[in-house]
Amino acid sequence: MSSPELKKNRPSLSLHIPAPKCRPGDKPDFSNIVIPEAGSVAKPDIAAHPREMMNLAWSLIRVLDSKGRAVGPWDPRLDPETLRGGLNHMLVVRAFDDRMYRAQRQGKTSFYMKCTGEEAIAVAQAYALDRGDMCFPSYRQQGLLIARGYPLVDMMNQIYSNAQDPVKGRQLPIMYSTKEYGFFSISGNLGTQFPQAVGWAMASAYKGDDRIAAGWIGDGTTAEGDFHYACNFASVYRAPVILNVVNNQWAISSFQGIAGGDESTFAARGIGYGLPALRVDGNDFLAVYAATAWAAERARANLGATLIELYSYRAEGHSTSDDPTRYRPADEPKCWPLGDPVERLKQHLIALGEWDDSKHEAAQSNAVDQVRAANAQASANGTLGEGKIPSVKTMFEDVYADMPWHLLRQRQQTGV
Repeated sequence: MSSPELKKNRPSLSLHIPAPKCRPGDKPDFSNIVIPEAGSVAKPDIAAHPREMMNLAWSLIRVLDSKGRAVGPWDPRLDPETLRGGLNHMLVVRAFDDRMYRAQRQGKTSFYMKCTGEEAIAVAQAYALDRGDMCFPSYRQQGLLIARGYPLVDMMNQIYSNAQDPVKGRQLPIMYSTKEYGFFSISGNLGTQFPQAVGWAMASAYKGDDRIAAGWIGDGTTAEGDFHYACNFASVYRAPVILNVVNNQWAISSFQGIAGGDESTFAARGIGYGLPALRVDGNDFLAVYAATAWAAERARANLGATLIELYSYRAEGHSTSDDPTRYRPADEPKCWPLGDPVERLKQHLIALGEWDDSKHEAAQSNAVDQVRAANAQASANGTLGEGKIPSVKTMFEDVYADMPWHLLRQRQQTGV
């Protein structure tokens, strides 16, 4: 045992409280971010053992260089038509976000969440996955639905909580759900998406199906137990699933260091579970596509799950209830070193000779027109507090294949 005299000479313990480098009024500083040259990260074979690719958890897979050229082994060599499609879908996502944000400010819906600066993630991954693969998204993957062709009107009906709401008023605005388009119901408690994605993937493998699953959470959710449960099951049972962590630097108003992002990368957490772990430039459409396609091919070959950290930046507030200028410099989004995903893909297409400013302007205008037309149609069905709402009888539907007697009686008592 130590004597009292020795204890007096020990330094006092102190607790480390992570804090962001910059607060409102400070000059944005991203000098701590190490960005490797585009094309400099090796691409392993899908059958490589996770221990052979551990360095990928600390590096950053990038394809597009500063001049918009696709370089390196991860270049997926997408044809111009696919690239134009991806860019057009990202423009529609951005126009949709803008219109719905303004609708919330006008009182037409109670809530909205934008994905500005993160459009390449959902759109590129929608392109890399098969149409039948099941997605367990967060609330910033509206690009999955838009890229898969889900009607904008149906998305807006859900946001406006009108009588044509596909989920009949059972979810918060923006928490879409459509089995036909492989889009599992969003959970406000995002951690649940990961174990559900793993469970669905395990069931698909158990049945001998050929469809895989993909789940999305944010950086903050990696600190929750659900993340670790999912990683463990995915590893042990080699579930055919892609586990995506969107590190957009902020979990509501808490910066990513609170979840441990300053101590290591989020991708590195997969190493302890024996999972391949990729860290990807989330603002690089080609890099996101390539990494997702690699992980999907691996899953379809019965080689198991992959954890992908998509390194990006949340340019707007967490939601319409949030003011990011209260906890970070107002001009910080403009200083993000990995740029704007829309502008980067535009630059790439121009470098290929497949795009120009006039075509881009026309595409932007077309995206706005699509959204405007859909909004007019959805608004005609009613908006929050104005127009028809789902019938009371819908609360008894879609729960049981055969409605039990007590619910039949309750429905009769309501007169519907």
